[in-house]
Amino acid sequence: MTEMVHGAAPLRAGEAILPRWWRTVDRWTISCVLMLFGVGLLLCLAASPPLAARNGLPPFYYVERQAVFGALGLAAMFLTSMLSPGTLRRLGVLGFVGGLVALFLLPVLGTDFGKGAVRWFSLGFASVQPSEFLKPAFVVLVAWLLAAARTPNGPPGTLISLGFTVLVVGLLAIQPDFGQAALILFTWGVMYFVAGAPVVLMLGLGGAALGAGVVAYNSSAHFARRIDGFLAPELDPRTQLYFAANAIKEGGFWGVGVGEGQVKRSLPDAHTDFIIAVAAEEYGLVMVMFVLALFATITLRALARLMRERDAFIRLAGTGLVCMFAVQALINVGVSVRLLPAKGMTLPFVSYGGSSLLATGIAMGMILALTRTRPQGGIGDILLRRT
Repeated sequence: MTEMVHGAAPLRAGEAILPRWWRTVDRWTISCVLMLFGVGLLLCLAASPPLAARNGLPPFYYVERQAVFGALGLAAMFLTSMLSPGTLRRLGVLGFVGGLVALFLLPVLGTDFGKGAVRWFSLGFASVQPSEFLKPAFVVLVAWLLAAARTPNGPPGTLISLGFTVLVVGLLAIQPDFGQAALILFTWGVMYFVAGAPVVLMLGLGGAALGAGVVAYNSSAHFARRIDGFLAPELDPRTQLYFAANAIKEGGFWGVGVGEGQVKRSLPDAHTDFIIAVAAEEYGLVMVMFVLALFATITLRALARLMRERDAFIRLAGTGLVCMFAVQALINVGVSVRLLPAKGMTLPFVSYGGSSLLATGIAMGMILALTRTRPQGGIGDILLRRT
């Protein structure tokens, strides 16, 4: 009866790992991820050759690197999706410690690559953005703490998780990377809400976040410049936002044609932060809606599966990872259509970037692992465990 009501998958004695994984994993989500990666390769093929020419590189330099890092990211996704929730929890805690150390070292050893924000470690042959890898580990750690706080005589997990959140947000603001800081803060708020936070307290935390934004506007020229550019009645024709908005307008419903777009010749970040503008110009609204439908399918299917989950850690970690994934995509698209100020945030699985592809692959693997169908047990069993 439990299986009929909750959609659980019974264990089969002696079943091998791969057949059990294939039987319990969400194959629709895997299909959507593979299609997103295919769209990313297609758009990188359209957007990156002009940039490669400006940098004196072979025409398909960025496409080849996108394919390599994408393959590594997909491999990480499949491997991570086979792990148990307990293993994910341990790896998440270790990953958070490593990511936190890396953020502390960024002001000393990091570089900004001329972009005004110290976010990367340069390795010569590649660069690493530690905040990308910190995000999924942060979600797992917070889920563990919030779930532990709900157990009888448990630790003050909510307060500890808030302390870690403030620390991470502060380190990201120093870079400065207010987009990632806002994403971290939002994700913690969603997880705290799902864990049972009072609405009044959530409103108070929202007011505090708004106050922090005002302080950042008054104290950071980098932050203020982006907000002023977003609020300006007319876009500066020299900015990336202007080129992106114009490209989307020119694309219309069907686009101007494959290879006929011009925004990739003007935008230095056409293959990363503004990849959706390239899609809109060359392939039109049809391609944009297809990409958004893929993100919506992944998000809704994961949340639907998590709604049936009774384990608090799995439910909280899965919700946090899914919401972080969806909101990052929403922010990237929102910036391109001028619904949000510029954030410098990639479109998951679509934008070019080694750190983004690898970290997103790990995060999606965690989502797949946490949303695999598993025996839930009866509600009475859970109540007995709590007493």
